[in-house]
Amino acid sequence: MKRRGFVITGLVAGAVGVAGGSLLVGVRRLSADRVGGPEDLVPQAGTVCLNAWVRIGADGAVGIVIPPVEMGQGVHTALPMIVAEELDVPLAQVQLLTPDAARRYGNRVLFTASAWFHPDNDNTWLAARLRALGLASGAVLGVQVTGGSASVREYFEPLRHAGAAARALLVAAAASRWDVSAEDCSTAGGAVWHRGQHLVYGALAVQAAGLALPEPILLKNPRQRTLVGSAAPRLDVPAKVDGTARYGADIRLPDMVYAAVRGCPVPGAPITQVESAAALAIEGVLRIVRYEGAAGCAPGLAAVARNSWVAQLAAAACVLHWGPVEGELGPANSAALLEGMREALDGTSGGTVFHERGQGAAVLEQGGRVASADYSAPWLAHATMEPMNCTAQWLPGAGGEPARLRLWAPTQAPSFARATAVRVSGLAESQIELQVTQIGGGFGRRLESDFLVPAIAVARALAPAPVQVQWSREEDMTHDFYRPAATCRLRGVLDAKGRLLGWVTRSVSDALTPQYLARNFPLMGHAGGLLPDRTQAEGLWDQAYEIPHRYCEHLTLETPVPIGNWRSVGHSHMAFFAESFIDELAHEAGADPLAFRLALLAGHPRQRAVLELAAHKAGWGAPLAPGRARGLALHESFGTIVAQVAEVSLAGAQPRVHRVVCAVDCGTVIHPGIVAQQVEGSVIFALSACLYGQITFVNGRTEQHSFPDYEMLRMGETPQIETHIVASDEPPTGMGEPAVPPLAPAVGNALFALTGKRLRALPFAVE
Repeated sequence: MKRRGFVITGLVAGAVGVAGGSLLVGVRRLSADRVGGPEDLVPQAGTVCLNAWVRIGADGAVGIVIPPVEMGQGVHTALPMIVAEELDVPLAQVQLLTPDAARRYGNRVLFTASAWFHPDNDNTWLAARLRALGLASGAVLGVQVTGGSASVREYFEPLRHAGAAARALLVAAAASRWDVSAEDCSTAGGAVWHRGQHLVYGALAVQAAGLALPEPILLKNPRQRTLVGSAAPRLDVPAKVDGTARYGADIRLPDMVYAAVRGCPVPGAPITQVESAAALAIEGVLRIVRYEGAAGCAPGLAAVARNSWVAQLAAAACVLHWGPVEGELGPANSAALLEGMREALDGTSGGTVFHERGQGAAVLEQGGRVASADYSAPWLAHATMEPMNCTAQWLPGAGGEPARLRLWAPTQAPSFARATAVRVSGLAESQIELQVTQIGGGFGRRLESDFLVPAIAVARALAPAPVQVQWSREEDMTHDFYRPAATCRLRGVLDAKGRLLGWVTRSVSDALTPQYLARNFPLMGHAGGLLPDRTQAEGLWDQAYEIPHRYCEHLTLETPVPIGNWRSVGHSHMAFFAESFIDELAHEAGADPLAFRLALLAGHPRQRAVLELAAHKAGWGAPLAPGRARGLALHESFGTIVAQVAEVSLAGAQPRVHRVVCAVDCGTVIHPGIVAQQVEGSVIFALSACLYGQITFVNGRTEQHSFPDYEMLRMGETPQIETHIVASDEPPTGMGEPAVPPLAPAVGNALFALTGKRLRALPFAVE
């Protein structure tokens, strides 16, 4: 058995209590020690470290390590607020520190996503053990990744404890200096106070760092908080307003040259010939560099020039020739692939049963009214505002020193980016320096590391000149890792009184996780194929509705389409299937859609509260202007419960969404303004997809190239968006993605109420 297999087997065995206990003891210690000591954080001149997260300067400035990257989601404000709250320091006094590669800064929550348990069964012994296994795996691997709506969920507790621990040390230092009891001291405004006298943190930091940590460490309770829960000014806004924020495309280095790429347009096909004479004849073109495919990046060429526009012209002037597709699947044709998925719904091949309760599928044979419907959703591109780019500089070794590689990359996954750079460059990780820039939109696209591949190849060829490799919009859209297409057959059983007794689903799509791990995390690539990919079935079986008999099966149908994580992943289409069909069942039962849902949530007060709040704020049941209708949807994802009510009309054959009312329960709210911003961005993102989004393939080539044929929502089409937050003291949950899934079903349900026509495929096409 190889070491990888041994480790995986040992962890799994330990999780179910069979073996591996000593390994898990060590893992638990590693997982529990999140705060660390001052030796775990490198100080700078004039600063002192109090633990692995907090550094204090002589001027009182407080440096806080923030592992997640900022891509507009506000995490560089929300996470510092958590520390500043516990430390009683003004937010304006906070400086953000970039973490090193230490494992304590890794994202552990992402590793809990492979097990599947219905939320009602999430407190079972096995569920707890598998969740602990996921956290332990994350602690061992220490992967720094920003995704899965996990930033606040992951770092809320360690940052609270880091801030409270630093506060305790500073109070102990002040109490010692005054010769008073620490219990008689308080903190406010970045200082320790006692009977009118105070000492600022900067004056106490050196002494505090030399003290033993007092115990117990007391955390603030919710009623003591003054910063958390407030709409504090976002720390990232000034730099974005004045232009000093540095995105990947903003990097400028001495003697830098520019490159544009053209990759093979057919996944799995090799490049056989490049005609570059016309490109090289363009004034200002320096070189044409070919590169091999790796980490999911198609093989291709890069045209290098003195400026970016000439580089783009030269890349467009090159002619690529490619050979037949390598592998068993052949080139993609979307129409045929979708037809294969629909045929699989009728097939007898068994899939993975993610949830079964009561009589399961047998409920279909037990009498009662059976309603059935087939739904489908297409492939989707990410279409980030900032296309893929990376700046690289290869510094050859001299005088016995090894070569070095410097990278500036807008990546959501620094750990995976470093690993990809090691594989592609052949250098050791110690020879690679990665600087993560701000990100002009991620949505899961920048969890990939393919865009580093051509940058490294070109930098090596032109060493030591730094090279900025900028993808065109067309290259970006035609070489994406798309949201998987999916089909689903849903059946419901109603009794004579219209009560929902049975819920039976069979869904079909490709598996995302094995592809993603093989591209970006080969260490876990084998493990990715050991378990069914729950990400493509989530949203069908894991909702709170109290249905006595359930059977939710998912069938994986492998396709040649490169697929990846798209904002809210499987929930993005499964919520459309599920919440649209719930509306169909309400109609079949002759019930109001709101009342029908509430009747299925008698034992779930949090879900009921969210649904009732959205309906109340939207005026559910109140008359609307002629030609308008409302639809609602409820969905839970990433730990957050969201209900939305959409108000729609028709402009000819085009749906027009006028208003979206959203209610949210995301546990403890760090910054209500950021929650509202995430809802607004999610609604616009999801509305673009449900009205326009669709990627199609012919002979392996993507037919959509840019915004003229991949429409986005325009300013004039944007609805009024309202966000209402349910107050909660529960731990915080995700907000980057959960407002995406309910939008499409809410709009579809409103269109049914308006027209009487049920739309079961995305994007919506009203005849």
